[in-house]
Order: sequence, then C-alpha cells, then structure tokens
Amino acid sequence: MRILAFSSSRVANGEYLEEVVPEVTRFLGNEPKRIVFIPFASVDSYDDYLLKVTTAFKNTNYVFDVAGEVNAGGLIELADVIMVGGGNTFKLLHDLYKSDVFQIIQNKVNNGTPYIGWSAGSNLTGLTISTTNDMPIVEPKSFKAFSFLPFQLNPHYLNEVVVGHNGETRDQRLTEFLKVNPTVTVIGIPEGSWLLREGERLEYLGIKEGVLFTNENGAVVKKSLLVNSDVSHFLR
Repeated sequence: MRILAFSSSRVANGEYLEEVVPEVTRFLGNEPKRIVFIPFASVDSYDDYLLKVTTAFKNTNYVFDVAGEVNAGGLIELADVIMVGGGNTFKLLHDLYKSDVFQIIQNKVNNGTPYIGWSAGSNLTGLTISTTNDMPIVEPKSFKAFSFLPFQLNPHYLNEVVVGHNGETRDQRLTEFLKVNPTVTVIGIPEGSWLLREGERLEYLGIKEGVLFTNENGAVVKKSLLVNSDVSHFLR
C-alpha cells in the first residue's frame, strides 16, 4: 500500500500545492502516469478545481482526468494513481458513496495503486471522518473512511487559544472524541507536514511536529510526533 497524506494544499502564504508537488514527484517518479483527480470535496466547479491542480503540476509528465459523478468509476479503474483534493470532507465522502466508487478506490489502493490526498482527501485515509474540522453540510451514508491508516487523522491541526473566545479548542474537541472512543488513536498533522506510507513503513514528515492523542486508562494523553520520524508501529 502506498499513501501520501498531506495536511493542506498550501503552507502559510505559499503558492497552491507548492510544497505538495515536489513530494508527489519523489513519491511517483518522473515517468508518465495517468492520475484520476477526485474533486468531490469542492462545492464549486470541478473543471476550475482541476485547472488549479494541473497548473501546479505543469512541469511534470503526469496526465490528469477529472472524475465526475457519471464517469468516476471507469476513470478510477483505468488510473495509475488516485489523487483526492481538499474541501469539505462530508461532501467528499457523501459523493464517493453516491457515485458507487468508494469500494472501487478502496480495492485499488489495497492492491497497490498509489493514493495521494490533502486536507479532506487525507481525512479519508483514516478509520472515519469523525475528527475532521469541517461542517457537515451534507450527510454521507456512513462516516466510515478507507482505513488505509488504522487511526484517525486531524489535518490542519492547530490548537489556537483565542483570548476572550469561549468556544472549544482543537485539543478539547479531540479529547472529547477520545473520551467517547477510548481505543482509537488520533494523529494531528499541522500544515506543512504529511504522512507517507510505503508498505508496512510509515513516516511522519514535513516542517512541524505532529501530535498524538491516545486514551490511557481513562485519561487522554497528548504527545509530540517528531519530524522525519518512523511511526510504523501505528500500523500494527
């Protein structure tokens, strides 16, 4: 199994996919590849979304097809690589189920087809989408995700504490999840960082430390994940 899961499409004030493209080319190599891009997380034009992505990858040898609700299955079956963009995680999962391609993607990736995602696309690599930051603008038939990684993800992780604001912080929300789901692990990925799975090896990479949340004997514990660390033990 080959998975590349980015926290975000941008880092700080950088260009769109500026940090993503070099890692993808290292992951896939420079030889021609047919990539099916799945834009279902967007609520705007899929063609416009595809244009943003292909512009970012203009100096590569990759050929892109954009999946729609009607043609998604066929394009996914023919693709060398599956790429899933960010946006709203609930809409993404809803549309994958509605288009009857969830199982097709899951089977292909389990059989070795590379999967690349960012933001919402990364959320789907975990067990469920229950630790997304997104608003449920549409209801998918299930919260179950692909389970390519046997834990929960929280892309765009940022535990910002705003003085005078009484809403919950990210850590408080993730702690709530762990109290209700005590056997599950959650990895928070700040922008500029990502997870790379190659078979049974998993690495945490990027520019910022990640965070690990677990429930140990009824208490939620938060630990740091160092950049460039081997975290393969989370696959077992």
